[in-house]
Amino acid sequence: MSAEIAQLKIKLTVLLKSHIIPPYRAEVYLTMNFSPAEGEPSGVSSNRSNSGFGSGLCGGSGSGPGRKPVVPPIPGTVWIIGVIMFFACVSSVIIYTYGGIYLKEELGVTISQVGLLEGLAEGTSFIMKLLAGILSDAFQKRKVLMIVGYGIIILARYVLAVFSWCGAAVVFARLVERVGNGIQAAPRSALVGDISPSKRIGACYGLKRSLATIGSFMGAFMAILIMQWSGGSYRVLFWFTALPVSLGFMLLLFMVKEPARLKKAAVLSVLPSYSPKYKATFSFSKFKLLGTTFGKLMIVNFIFISARMGETFLVIHGRDEFHLAKGLVPTIMMVFNFAWASSSYPIGLIADKMNRYWLLCLGMTCLVLADITLATATTLFTFYLGITLWGIQYGTTLNIFLSLINEVVPENLRGTGLGIYFITCATATMIGDTTMGRIAQSFGTTRAAFVASGIVAVIAIMSLIVIMGYKIKQK
Repeated sequence: MSAEIAQLKIKLTVLLKSHIIPPYRAEVYLTMNFSPAEGEPSGVSSNRSNSGFGSGLCGGSGSGPGRKPVVPPIPGTVWIIGVIMFFACVSSVIIYTYGGIYLKEELGVTISQVGLLEGLAEGTSFIMKLLAGILSDAFQKRKVLMIVGYGIIILARYVLAVFSWCGAAVVFARLVERVGNGIQAAPRSALVGDISPSKRIGACYGLKRSLATIGSFMGAFMAILIMQWSGGSYRVLFWFTALPVSLGFMLLLFMVKEPARLKKAAVLSVLPSYSPKYKATFSFSKFKLLGTTFGKLMIVNFIFISARMGETFLVIHGRDEFHLAKGLVPTIMMVFNFAWASSSYPIGLIADKMNRYWLLCLGMTCLVLADITLATATTLFTFYLGITLWGIQYGTTLNIFLSLINEVVPENLRGTGLGIYFITCATATMIGDTTMGRIAQSFGTTRAAFVASGIVAVIAIMSLIVIMGYKIKQK
């Protein structure tokens, strides 16, 4: 037995030093390799796991009788990635808040053209997330793509700051920024999955998202301060946006360490897989194998995403209809992000205990209520109530759609299902934002766009009810 223990010690030491497994995986490896043999008393296995070498390698105290199981800490790299996202969101929320207003009020771009730009930008970001995920899985490299993506974002920020007087440069910067965001998003989330302990993967993803949300709050708050300090200078504001994302880029270059072996499919990065043995592939040729329910769900998703305009429309609506001061415009994004963040976790808990289709229907209903509220609002209170409802529907529908894909798609086709979901969202976003922009331009008010959004959302709800009826009939 002592010889067997010595051999395992040597094997674990080699694995640890070569970074094939991180330290917090060692105890899991021990458990897998020292499970009770057939016919062996369980006490023998307990003695093995408490022989001392497990705790020496892992820094834990073992997992024998009377001892609590060791809960591995959240890896430092996850914290660093979260801080990088914090800096990125500080920068991006300012662009989201003031980009559309600047184009419309300072450069004379019509709201129809703003809608077209937003649709192209967000649609491009969706497509790049998919392509970057595929490349990340193919080349088994996460950090390189993250560096490329963040580098492109920084380029876009400096182009915007230097050439803010030129409409074409502003449009170019916006599109390029979304390309960069799409390139780094899937590999970044997949890297978190690669380095997270299996028992802490939910906490790791939650930490990453929480730090990003805090960054969005801070970005909106700092935008208010900068606009008041600079006397409403957009150029000063745009120069500031380059600073936090540059700090995040330096952290990425020098602080983020990539493991030698990757275990998580990047095309599934926004839908964490809890099975370490799972390997995802993406192929359009397998579309027929995804099932009828998935196809119908994608139809509902397309209709719904077409109804859900970008946040730029919320900002322009507050500015045009309620004459919100430039310095207070970021409060729109603060309320929106607070509603989104505060609803996501409770909705996730509820979704595990009830029919997800009904919860998705509830989320879509929130969009309809938000549209009605925003289209008819006459006071700032009702306007911000509509923004709150808009954030709640994000917190509800986004996670539920992804959960349903996980539920209805065969495990070996989950990468294909998520890829088709991305492309569906990209196409719907392009069509939806462009159409809503034209409607607002034709009627001379953003209220018309919210009316149209509500009508399309009702159609999405009716389509979802048809799918629910289909599933009941199948049972």
